[in-house]
Amino acid sequence: MGDDLSHFCCHNPQCPDHGQRGQGNLTVCMRYGRHNRRLLYCRGCKARFSERKGTPLFDTRLPPDKALAVLEHLADGCGARQTSRLVKVGTNTVVRYALRAGGHARQLHDELAGLSPLDHEGAAG
Repeated sequence: MGDDLSHFCCHNPQCPDHGQRGQGNLTVCMRYGRHNRRLLYCRGCKARFSERKGTPLFDTRLPPDKALAVLEHLADGCGARQTSRLVKVGTNTVVRYALRAGGHARQLHDELAGLSPLDHEGAAG
């Protein structure tokens, strides 16, 4: 039937549904590019954005399988040159993806750590 959009959210800070997943406010208004990516439309604020918006893969050119392979090899501890050889992409491409993913992980960590309750029961003094 339709696309499962429950894990996506609107990225427009002025939208009443901003950052809330599974609100039913998103639809696929079209597909674009040679990889047939989805362009999402928010019914709440009428914004349009790529399904990759807000991810380390936003505005990247590698096919999804190669992009994920680069990130998986890096996560497994492979270096840039080894990952480059294994995935058959340039070393600069590997470094660029590593920097994007690292920045995204840092931002996500900061958001989640800011929302975490403080541990007041910690060490006894």
